[in-house]
Amino acid sequence: MSIKHWPADDRPREKLIERGASALTDAELLAIFLRVGVVGKSAVELARDLLDRFGSIADVVNAPREQFCALHGMGESKYVQLQASVEIARRALASQMREQPLLNSPDVVNDFLRLSIGHERVEVFVALWLDAKYRLIEMQTLFRGTLTQASVYPREVVRAAIAKNAANVILAHNHPSGSVVPSQSDHVLTRTLKDALALIDVAVVDHCVVGARALVGSGAPATAVHSMAAMGEL
Repeated sequence: MSIKHWPADDRPREKLIERGASALTDAELLAIFLRVGVVGKSAVELARDLLDRFGSIADVVNAPREQFCALHGMGESKYVQLQASVEIARRALASQMREQPLLNSPDVVNDFLRLSIGHERVEVFVALWLDAKYRLIEMQTLFRGTLTQASVYPREVVRAAIAKNAANVILAHNHPSGSVVPSQSDHVLTRTLKDALALIDVAVVDHCVVGARALVGSGAPATAVHSMAAMGEL
């Protein structure tokens, strides 16, 4: 049955207007993005096929272009639109972060980190450089590594902090394995960077660990963020 013949409360667009986007399932959100289905399948059914194929909405977003476009009903146009939508969300969050102190908006920071590095398949170490009022100056990728580690050099972090004229910083890296539990080396690195940056009066506000696809199948976001500051680990 076509979506237009469904009860109004079950139609994704009407449901979004009436109850807000957060009330929609992953399949319903994807269906709105897809707009139309294919012969024999509604947009919602097509969206469910995408989720079955890739595993989660985050995995759909981060699917290799060739695999995404090879699916019936997809193609280059849909792929480009989806990537543009994600980038719009990322830039909107970055703009919001530049306008308000980040200490007051940890959820915005977490969402931004999920979008920025949650999909990475190798370990990436980034810095969110902040001014004296804890507003974002810039997110900078400092180091890229392998599936299990990224080599981080304190001297280069200090040099970058000076170049950005930062007063504070939120450090972050991802664990492609999915775990958000900081390792012992993560804790040692955090202490080393705190001490090094303190010499130039730059405070480490937090160190976040982003676990790619950590919560698939749980009904929660496909990436999780562990804040060392929130857990009293700084």
